Amino acid sequence: MIVKIAAFTEDEQIAKLKGMLAKLEWRDGRETAGAVAKKVKRNLQAVVKDEPGRAIRAELQPLIAENRVVKAAARPRRISPLLISKTADGGHYGPHVDNALMGKIPNRIRTDISFTLFLSNSDEYEGGELVVHNAGTTQVIKGEWGQLVLYPSTSIHEVKPVTSGERVVCVGWIESLIADPAQRELLFDMENLRTSLRQKLDLQSAELLTLDKSMSNLVRMWSQP
Repeated sequence: MIVKIAAFTEDEQIAKLKGMLAKLEWRDGRETAGAVAKKVKRNLQAVVKDEPGRAIRAELQPLIAENRVVKAAARPRRISPLLISKTADGGHYGPHVDNALMGKIPNRIRTDISFTLFLSNSDEYEGGELVVHNAGTTQVIKGEWGQLVLYPSTSIHEVKPVTSGERVVCVGWIESLIADPAQRELLFDMENLRTSLRQKLDLQSAELLTLDKSMSNLVRMWSQP
């Protein structure tokens, strides 16, 4: 399941983040790649342990973690520390699969869902499409400022070469309370149905109460807290 979310659209917020991005220091992105991915990764990674890096991560984290669609689609248990990457001058990230486990104990997470938050507009660079190959299908994604894309960490994916301009994104991974992607998708469909029905039915209607009960019991059966 691939989900596209408008995480934020306010001009004031975008202007603030642009100012924060301008203060970041960048290094070779291969320093944060796994052994296999390192061979196909050609981009820059922001230093996130200095003051500007910590500040922008603190600004972006709640925009992702508290987003209601993220909560409904991903059912997050834990979210990885955020990374900021910049791709330009022919840089790219060739086909790869994300590591199944990331981080060190006790902060290690299982990567169920990968995400990309776009911090540049599609007309600011040429190329640079996020390509996700999943179950016999291929999706090509080029988002706008503030668009967040969730996609399976189990998929082969890549970033096409950026032939001009700069592509800037925030990336990370989610460990879900619901490990099975089919179960997550079913709960997401039910959540969307519930949201729609709440506009039409009394909140204490038998239909909504039954749906609430069914969803709660499915989460109870499937979750791994």
